Amino acid sequence: MKLNEFNLQIMRFGIVGFASNLVLYSAYLGFTGLGLGHKSAMSLLYVVGVLQTYNFNKKWTFRYHGNFSVTLIRYICLYALGYLINLAVLIVAVDWFGFQHQWVQGTTILVVAVFLFFGQKLWVFGPADAS
Repeated sequence: MKLNEFNLQIMRFGIVGFASNLVLYSAYLGFTGLGLGHKSAMSLLYVVGVLQTYNFNKKWTFRYHGNFSVTLIRYICLYALGYLINLAVLIVAVDWFGFQHQWVQGTTILVVAVFLFFGQKLWVFGPADAS
């Protein structure tokens, strides 16, 4: 059975995201274990994640060859929105309701990933010429 382009993109996005988030979530647990606050650790590692995944997703996941500067700005804007969603979930679930930050952050990674995939597919690296 041959995979269609959409399924290939989801698979590649999953591989990039899994590898990136495995490393970053491990670092998150390490930083928080050393006493760094959960929101500070998430914020620091979010920036690292954005920078490391841009090229992988542009070149491999979506095989996009359009304008670099436009897609980078869109990518950063999309991830900034994803960051705000992540931060809001941490504030509400951990700070207000007292859930364990490890579980909240682990779950939020998955939810935000779905949002980011469709944002990249439809807006950042979408079929319309982004130049």
